[in-house]
Amino acid sequence: MATSKVYVDGHAGTTGLRIREWLNGRPELELITLAEADRKNDAARRDAIARADLVVLCLPDDAAKAAAAWAAESDTRVIDASTAHRVAPGWVYGLPELDPEARARIQSAARVSNPGCHASSFILLVRPLIDAGILDKKAVIACHSLSGYTGGGKAKIEKWESPEQGLVNLPYEAPYALGHVHKHIPEMMAHGRVELEPYFQPAVGPFAMGMRVQVPLHAELLRGVSAARVWEIFSQRYEKEPFVELRPLDDAIEDTTLDPRVCNHTNRIVLRVIPHPSGHVLLVAISDNLGKGASGVAIQNLNLMLGFPETAGLPR
Repeated sequence: MATSKVYVDGHAGTTGLRIREWLNGRPELELITLAEADRKNDAARRDAIARADLVVLCLPDDAAKAAAAWAAESDTRVIDASTAHRVAPGWVYGLPELDPEARARIQSAARVSNPGCHASSFILLVRPLIDAGILDKKAVIACHSLSGYTGGGKAKIEKWESPEQGLVNLPYEAPYALGHVHKHIPEMMAHGRVELEPYFQPAVGPFAMGMRVQVPLHAELLRGVSAARVWEIFSQRYEKEPFVELRPLDDAIEDTTLDPRVCNHTNRIVLRVIPHPSGHVLLVAISDNLGKGASGVAIQNLNLMLGFPETAGLPR
């Protein structure tokens, strides 16, 4: 059997580790692995990139830019999991569910930028309503996103799991980035087709993995459009998507229904449209911040780019 050579540059990080874990054991793939002593050696990394059919970059932004330039010297295709290229010219945004043509763009692309975890959920909730004319592109939108502490990488994990800090015992979430523009905002706007910067409120919870993104829509924004119509638009958009689960409109909301951890260890994302008697609508997306929010969607993109079934190796 012919195999495709894949190199994960930065495989020791949280995203890279999950990608390697989910790719291991696939006979159609040959994973290029560097010795521990060479993992940060530029010459060794550059050679590995040149030998690969596809490289996944799980690196800080500046290092990802340098590695992408090395890949451009060969025929190696690139998936970049950093923030560096998400709105960059010449790069395809790697969210297969973005629109009906997204998969074709990804399949033929040489350079794919993996979406951010917060941004993926926001875009999947907002973009269909923008495209359908339900929401105006200049709508004033707020978004609250609660994620597990693994989303911040090794430094955040060490901080939250430190006994001295005691953060894993917090009985509440910890908001962050309240004083600056979050790095996911550019892609949320560009690929969500939102012209006004959303009021984005990210927070970290005292749990390792999981994510819940909430977009409340005031009745004034919806201009008489019902929650049932919003749900119908989502149903039409996502009915054939293997990793998108749209819950029924009349689903009961219990105390644990919106647990941000319910999709952990999968590549699934659960969407909800929750109506309010006053005409407001709450949009909710729940996923694993290391699954559909990072590593899982990277593997979706890898499968599309290398000609494998999109669902290969991905738990649902």
